Amino acid sequence: MKLPFPLAEEPDEILRETGRKLFAGEVDFLKGVVAMSGLPADDRIEVCFAGRSNVGKSSLINAITGRKALARASNTPGRTQEINYFTLGEERYLVDLPGYGYANAPVNVVEKWQALLKQYLSGRASLRRAFVLVDSRHGIKTVDEEIMTLLDKSAVAFQVVLTKADKIKPSQYDRLLAQVREKLAKHPAAYPELVLTSSEKGDGIATLRSIIAGIG
Repeated sequence: MKLPFPLAEEPDEILRETGRKLFAGEVDFLKGVVAMSGLPADDRIEVCFAGRSNVGKSSLINAITGRKALARASNTPGRTQEINYFTLGEERYLVDLPGYGYANAPVNVVEKWQALLKQYLSGRASLRRAFVLVDSRHGIKTVDEEIMTLLDKSAVAFQVVLTKADKIKPSQYDRLLAQVREKLAKHPAAYPELVLTSSEKGDGIATLRSIIAGIG
């Protein structure tokens, strides 16, 4: 019996090298956007990273790009209040979205950037896939499902990336994966494959790079 939402397989040598080359090339910060009017032209393939505050999004982006400080990691959840655009080669944008859920900021500021997040996810024609980051220690939470439901309604394919896999015991993987699979079964826009990662250990990084390189 084949499980729904299997873990992505390790890429073969060709796919691994394709992913490595993409991220070994030019990866530069382009701009931070605070309103839809500030978005760059939608003339490139875009992939975006979304996740709850403190899910390890900045650390993961730094790991896959091989740049230690490309995305700003912070001990203060909710620091990223803009949509941050990075050029990935000459044909792609990598987009770092504001963290959702708890944020150490005034309510009106939180509401403003949460509205921007929803506008972007529902109205960006060049967005090919959203990577929704889920903390392996906690599984999918209600705030994650809210974003997933928005992506369903917007017909934007999203793929769950489990972060901080090194923070749980191997014996806990089955329970985590069962919870994630059960939740994802309700979401038609969910891409049928999971990626298990650890920014610290490097687990899943080559896999994620090859997936992004293969999105056309």
